[in-house]
Amino acid sequence: MLETDHLILRQWTENDLQPFAELNADQEVMKYFPAVLSREESDKLANRFKDMINFNGGWGFWAVEMKATGEFVGCVGLVNQPDRFDFSPCTEIGWRLNKKFWGQGIAKEAAEASLAYAFNVLNLSEVVSFTSIHNTPSENLMKRLGMRKQALFLHPALPPDHYLAQHVLYKRSRE
Repeated sequence: MLETDHLILRQWTENDLQPFAELNADQEVMKYFPAVLSREESDKLANRFKDMINFNGGWGFWAVEMKATGEFVGCVGLVNQPDRFDFSPCTEIGWRLNKKFWGQGIAKEAAEASLAYAFNVLNLSEVVSFTSIHNTPSENLMKRLGMRKQALFLHPALPPDHYLAQHVLYKRSRE
């Protein structure tokens, strides 16, 4: 578990499944993903994140809640990518928030806590992030996090001619 001024990044609970499913069914939230998720797909993803945190000894894509209200925000965190990409092995940072929390600095606050964990606890030398070339909000967050653009690449999970296939890769090294 990580805490920031406004957030708690923690293990997933049963209470997170419904708001996570709503987030994953939102067309606007999922605009830069190939498809919205069904409730079953969303629950499987949350359970995969929960299992990842258990397997890693406490870290992964954490559930994020507002400290003051306990409200579910979304997920932010780290995942190993041992062999999926040409630039693997690497550790990726990612985020997915309910649009209600967009534009408030919440993703940045949670991502900064995740990066601090990556560098100070896991002792990683670098962390990567990537998104569709069309997802300028996430790319702008990567820049605000001090990440530097590295390359463009085709996401291996998508057909090369898919609208979302072209991705931008960013990296931040430990300072």
